[in-house]
Amino acid sequence: MTRIDLTGLDVRPSQVWGGVRLVPLVRAEPVPGLRLHREVYGGFGAVDLPDRTTYTSYVPHGFVADWTGSGSAPVPGAGRESAAFGTRLGGGGDDESPDCVPVRRIHRMAKRRRDKDGRAEARLRFLPLHLALEGYLALHFGGPSIVWDEWSREAVRHGLSPRAEAAYAGWSVPGLTEALQIFEVHPGQCGLLLYVADALAAAFVVPHPDDYRLLHPTLVEDLYGELVHQYAYYGGPVPEFTARIRDGAGGIRTLADLRAAAREQERAWAVAHDGLMARDLLETSYAFERVRRTGPFDLHRFLPPFERGGAEQHIGELITDRKGRTAYLKTFRLSENQIRKGYLLRRLADCDWHLGRSAEALGTSYTEVVRRVRSAGLDPLLNAHVVAQRLREDRES
Repeated sequence: MTRIDLTGLDVRPSQVWGGVRLVPLVRAEPVPGLRLHREVYGGFGAVDLPDRTTYTSYVPHGFVADWTGSGSAPVPGAGRESAAFGTRLGGGGDDESPDCVPVRRIHRMAKRRRDKDGRAEARLRFLPLHLALEGYLALHFGGPSIVWDEWSREAVRHGLSPRAEAAYAGWSVPGLTEALQIFEVHPGQCGLLLYVADALAAAFVVPHPDDYRLLHPTLVEDLYGELVHQYAYYGGPVPEFTARIRDGAGGIRTLADLRAAAREQERAWAVAHDGLMARDLLETSYAFERVRRTGPFDLHRFLPPFERGGAEQHIGELITDRKGRTAYLKTFRLSENQIRKGYLLRRLADCDWHLGRSAEALGTSYTEVVRRVRSAGLDPLLNAHVVAQRLREDRES
């Protein structure tokens, strides 16, 4: 599997609010045997990962995949810790305790549920979008595999740790909250494609229409990239979907004729949408990593090829059936800086983190590679003294 397969999902005419365009995705039949529901966390989360590292972010909720198809109530999660919010000086012990931001300790990005007797249940809890973002942050996280002189001791010992990326909550993206509030949910709707300034910002798919109705409000709590926020802030209104039915040869004489003409307009819009607006998402070849097998379904996360050239690129996660068809999908659009960083890290890793060979592979100079490393925010990984000496030698030659 290298591409996203949306077989069984059909688009409906878009709905527009300012610069936000929402394209409904509907299924003729729900995906049998899989349901999704939400666990509300409502705060910051610290996720313990198998490699003894910790992923920390705003984690408003988790999703629970139930492949019995029952969609029953969630199981209560673990306990809470607290982190101090603000600073103040206090006197005696009678003072009120300070306000706190709850920090939930979470074990792993995806974890099989167990009953009170320790037996595995037909449920899998995972953290939507964070599963994909952690995969991007872990890209060559270990840093240099060979102790070249140009890399600092910290780079060799700790790799890219700590590594951080910025994102915006949905409620801070101008116009998104209002668009989701007035959005008309279609019969059979199981997802949507979200555009900002007619650039694809995110895709969201679930297996059942009832799941979508419950999870639709979570879109305003999702994380969105810097590019999406900029497009929403600076972009203008986009044109709405309109259909013109002309009275051609033969005319429209009955309601059946009118209905057929309207459906033809919808089909024409769907073909145009699939061929243009969502082309990059559907035609890109991704690197998929299977995270867990959930009964007859597989949970994956994926990374794009990090190709330069301006095409949109997404990371994300999905659940597929045995035929590779998508039951669940959630994506995050990368910014140009994030794409360049992924491209650079892969080139460095392919050349065993040797800056000279990396420069040859990129068709550029040693000086330019150092500039790219610094502009990617990896400057602390470099041994400043050795790099400065090599740059002087490069200029003299």
